[in-house]
Amino acid sequence: MVRTRTSAVPAVAVAVGALAALLPGAAAASAAPANSPVDAGQYRIAADAEPVEGSASSANGGRLAAGKTYTDAIGPEEQLYYSVTLDAKSTAWVSAVAVPRPGTKVDGNDGIELALAAKDGTPCGMTSRVEFDEDNAARPIANHVRRLIQPDGECQQAGVYDFTVTREGEATGGPEDWVLELRFMEEPPLAKAASTTPPEPESLPTEQPPPPTAKAEPRTGGTGFNDAVGIDQGVWSDRIKPGDTHFYRVPLDWGQQLFLTAEFGTTRVTDPSDYASRGVGLDFYDPARGHVGSYAQSYYGDEPAAAPLGAPPIAYENRYQRYLPGIGNTGVAGWYYLAVTVTDEVGEFTAGGGVPVVLRTTVTGEPKEGPVYDGDAAAAGFGVTDEDRDTAAAGRPADEDGDGDGAGRTILAIAGIGAGVVLLAGLGLWTLLARRRAAPGAGPGPGSGAGPGAGPRVAGEDTRTAPGVYPDGPPQPGGPYGAPQGGQPYGEGYPPPGPQQNWRR
Repeated sequence: MVRTRTSAVPAVAVAVGALAALLPGAAAASAAPANSPVDAGQYRIAADAEPVEGSASSANGGRLAAGKTYTDAIGPEEQLYYSVTLDAKSTAWVSAVAVPRPGTKVDGNDGIELALAAKDGTPCGMTSRVEFDEDNAARPIANHVRRLIQPDGECQQAGVYDFTVTREGEATGGPEDWVLELRFMEEPPLAKAASTTPPEPESLPTEQPPPPTAKAEPRTGGTGFNDAVGIDQGVWSDRIKPGDTHFYRVPLDWGQQLFLTAEFGTTRVTDPSDYASRGVGLDFYDPARGHVGSYAQSYYGDEPAAAPLGAPPIAYENRYQRYLPGIGNTGVAGWYYLAVTVTDEVGEFTAGGGVPVVLRTTVTGEPKEGPVYDGDAAAAGFGVTDEDRDTAAAGRPADEDGDGDGAGRTILAIAGIGAGVVLLAGLGLWTLLARRRAAPGAGPGPGSGAGPGAGPRVAGEDTRTAPGVYPDGPPQPGGPYGAPQGGQPYGEGYPPPGPQQNWRR
């Protein structure tokens, strides 16, 4: 819906995420040239993704194995169960990316909720929800849940656990299924105790350093997590068509901090009285696809707009900040993902062939010595290597670097067919048709809520760690890095004025 333009429009607190699209019809899979624009309607899923079918009952959930990626589909108000086998020493991260058909009408409250629980229903931690907020535009949305190793904590035993994905919201989202991309990652245990006391939000640096001013270098983003294009400190230019999202990724090592501004330039407009509220913005994700934060801004077409973003320094103990995902989801080193969006609403009053975008990225801090792992954390997706830094500097996409995150990726055409989808993948073709719906009487999934109360604030022995939670409850709204809706994540520091920011849970 195009709004009537007024003389002054306040920025709105809402997240704008990836609007990568799906093909309107099934077509043979074909890989796009590296670092080149991809037509709207194509979304890159891992070529090695395997089909899995979630169940309406916890008794027979589809099995997810560590280190693998899977695809499924979820219908309106559907809850799907999957099973994961956890050991007694590794931190587990299980994520879901939900991809509606492009152009689907969605309500701001539509989204997915994720949960991880033991077979007796005991939650392994807090549930995780991600939604479209109020931008009313279909796009991929992602988040994760996790199992932390901690003395006297829940879900510490080795065994089979339930991972659930629930599609929530209004009926606005329509009857069509959303494609799901599921991933299960295991972070090796610690070989040496590390601090588990989370930082106080007020103690974190928030002042933005001077942005880089060099001439922008062309760097076309990818279509999703699997082909995100590497960037590092510098100035990068791109052009994004209405309805598209371009994905980039930045390697952040222990102790490093990212500050970034996405500048949306002017383009030709067909009606200067129209504009798109929340028409441009960005989302920020951690290496396990957990949502860190987002920023949205109004766009007029004949006036520039900018969306700033920052993250706290990467530190292992950040993960124990349970209530502010802007901090809690920056507890691992590795590739962090940036999704920059121009909504399809912008196309209703512009005709410039896309919106010119400039990214100014600053990475502060020298890499620090990280925790001592009992295993190869970088190979598991939690670390930064010299090769990763070279990949970022060269602007290579994830599907070229062979790091296990994107090796062998190709574009998959995805098209809705009745209640299912067809996925075309290189050498394989499978059809999810007439998927089973939740059986009458099927019980709800694991409830929400945090795990156990405050525990020890130092790491335990035998590679176990303990949570450093706030014993008196979560911080009050309005603090930095992850304030609830309407709060200002960074207090009085960077980003500059941010009442429209919304660091979602």
